Amino acid sequence: MSNLVAIVGRPNVGKSTLFNRLTQTRHAIVSDEAGTTRDRQYGKCEWAGHEFSVVDTGGWVVNSDDIFEEEIRKQVSVATEEADVILFLVDVNNGITDLDAEVAEILRRTPKPVILVANKTDNNDQQYLAAEFYGLGLGDPYCISATSGSGTGDLLDYIVESLPKSSDESPEANIPRFAVVGRPNVGKSSIVNAFIGEDRNIVTDIAGTTRDSIYTRFNKFGLDFFLVDTAGIRRKNKVSEDLEFYSVMRSIRAIENSDVCILMIDATRGIEGQDMNIFQVIQRNQKSLVVVVNKWDLVPNKDQKVMDTFIDAIRERMAPFTDFPIVFASALTKQRIFKVLECAKAVYENRIRRVSTAKLNEEMLPLIEAYPPPSMKGKYIKIKYCMQVPETRVPTFVFYANLPQYVKEPYRRFLENKIRERWDFSGTPMNIFVRQK
Repeated sequence: MSNLVAIVGRPNVGKSTLFNRLTQTRHAIVSDEAGTTRDRQYGKCEWAGHEFSVVDTGGWVVNSDDIFEEEIRKQVSVATEEADVILFLVDVNNGITDLDAEVAEILRRTPKPVILVANKTDNNDQQYLAAEFYGLGLGDPYCISATSGSGTGDLLDYIVESLPKSSDESPEANIPRFAVVGRPNVGKSSIVNAFIGEDRNIVTDIAGTTRDSIYTRFNKFGLDFFLVDTAGIRRKNKVSEDLEFYSVMRSIRAIENSDVCILMIDATRGIEGQDMNIFQVIQRNQKSLVVVVNKWDLVPNKDQKVMDTFIDAIRERMAPFTDFPIVFASALTKQRIFKVLECAKAVYENRIRRVSTAKLNEEMLPLIEAYPPPSMKGKYIKIKYCMQVPETRVPTFVFYANLPQYVKEPYRRFLENKIRERWDFSGTPMNIFVRQK
C-alpha cells in the first residue's frame, strides 16, 4: 500500500524545492505562475527501503500573487484528510506569520503525524532562530535547507518512522484490480453503482485503514475483479467538490493500487486540463488505461462523425500513448457499461500477455533488418536478438545491440509500434530497452 506525504505551508517557503529534493527531480523548480507545471505536484520518494508518494500542495493554488487564505485553508484540510504524514513548512527568516499560525491551528486538531520543518536554515546561527516555532505548538522543528539538502536525511528518517505500519489486507494478487478515476461530477459514483447493480453478488469489501482504497469484489457474468474505489465515492467531504487538488489527490491512491484505470471523461465538456493531470498520474505509475466518455446520452448529435472527432481529440491530447480503447457510455441509462468492463478485462489480459522469444525474434528481426536504426557517426547499429522480460509489472522488451547508446527514442517508438501491430497490447504501457549484447 502506498503511503502519502503532503507538504503544506504558505507560499514561498520552499515547498517545491523540498518536493524536488525528496523526489530527486529537478523538473519544475518554483515558479510564481500558477499552473505552469503539472509535473511537480506528485512524485515518489524512496528512503531506507521504503517508498512513499509526495504531494506538493503549493502547485495547486490559483493565482499565486493574490493567494486567498481561504484557498490555503482548504488545501491544508484536504491534506490532513488524505495524507498519512503532513510536513508543515515554515521559513526561518520570516518567523511565525499570521498565515503560519492559522495553518498550525488546523494542524493541531488532526490526529495524523505532523512534522514541523524549518526551511532555509543555511547556517548554524539560523538554527537558534528556529526556536521561535515552538510557539506553534507542534513539537520540535526539524531544521533543514531544501536548497542545499542539509538536514533532509534526518527528516526522511523521521518521515519513514512516522508512516503508518502497512496493513496486509491487499486482495489476492491474481485477480485484476480496476479503479474508476476522473474529475468531480463526471459520473464515477453512478458508474460504480451501475457496475455493482442492485442484484449484488459481491463477495467482499476489503478495506485496509480508512486511508487505503476500498476493494469491492465483482463476480458475475463471467467477470471476476476488484473495483478500487476512489475515496470520493465513500464520502463527500466539507471541502468544496470543485477543488482540483482534491480530486487528483483522491485519485492518486486508487491509481497506485490498481492494474487498470477506467478514466471517465464528461461528453458534455470534452477533455480538460484536469483530465490530463489524472492521465499523467496514470502514466507515471505505468497503469493500463480504458477511457470512458460518460453522459453520452446528453449529446444531441451522436453520429459516427461526432464520435470520430471526439476520439481524435482524446488521442491527440494523450499522445504519444494512443493505443487504448475508448468507450462511449452512459452510467445513467446503463448504455454500454458492460462493454466498459469487458474492455478493462481485455486490457488487463494484454497487460499480462507473454510473447515467446522464438516468435518475437521470428517477427521482429526481419523487420529490424529491413529498417535498421540510423547509423551514428559512421557506425552501424546491429540488433541481433530480442526477448520479453518475464515477471514485470508491464510488458517489457529488451533488444540486444552492439551500440545501444546510439539507439534513440524515435527508433524505440518504432519498435514499440511494430510490436503493437503484431500482438494486442492495447491499453497497456510498454517498456522498450536496448542493451549491450
